[in-house]
Amino acid sequence: MADDTGAAGRPGGPGGPGLGGRGRFRGGFGTGLPGRGHGAPGGKAEDKDWIPVTKLGRLVKDLKTKYLEEIYLFSLPMKESEIIVFFLGAPLKDEVLKIMPVQKQTGTGQQTRFKCSKEAATAIQGAIILAKLSIVPVGRGFWGNKIGKPHTVPCKVTGRCGSVLVCLIPALRGTGIVSAPVPKKLLVISGINDCYTSARGCTATLGNFAKATFDAISKTCSYLTPDLWKETVFPKSPYQEFTDHLVKTHTRVSVQRTQGPAVAIT
Repeated sequence: MADDTGAAGRPGGPGGPGLGGRGRFRGGFGTGLPGRGHGAPGGKAEDKDWIPVTKLGRLVKDLKTKYLEEIYLFSLPMKESEIIVFFLGAPLKDEVLKIMPVQKQTGTGQQTRFKCSKEAATAIQGAIILAKLSIVPVGRGFWGNKIGKPHTVPCKVTGRCGSVLVCLIPALRGTGIVSAPVPKKLLVISGINDCYTSARGCTATLGNFAKATFDAISKTCSYLTPDLWKETVFPKSPYQEFTDHLVKTHTRVSVQRTQGPAVAIT
């Protein structure tokens, strides 16, 4: 949801704090600051055919793993963002929380660039890919009686990043999300309707504030309450169940690396 740029994806309208309507910063950073650019030529990357390079990617594309829950059940590492797109697809939405510019003074004058990349478009695209790989299941529960669908966090959970400490507290149905704008965006995306929040530390640092909230949300599925205890069953991992299929469909992917001429320094 958030990385060094504090980005959860691409916004639908104007940019984040301090951004103009055309993706440029307003004052304070000199003139001539480039916008978001026009992206890479040749269309979007999603339009190209996906060629998986990992075992999990091959199982997903061959429909051997049909549910996203199986991946989380066996704690299989997802190293391809296309796996998330394959299961979730259209419902995925992204939003930029913050774009971080950095400056340095050189002999030719002051230079301004972005923290993650030279262009905002590249930084946003990298943040979107990282956000897809960082998707986690969210556990929801009730406040009081179990009436209707789960609407709040199952219990108090706490997340930390840097000096920021965020605590999520269950709330009565109909309360809504009582929090600052940054945690509220993450809680709405995670499907939590009612929740109290408590934050300590330097919450003005938006990146740490967002990461602490994400850490707290990810802890909602890190345990099982007694009402969710079931008989222990040990099914086979997809890697073990479809071993023969992986052997048959295995293909080597060669990566060519260009290396400059070696220079000896004596």
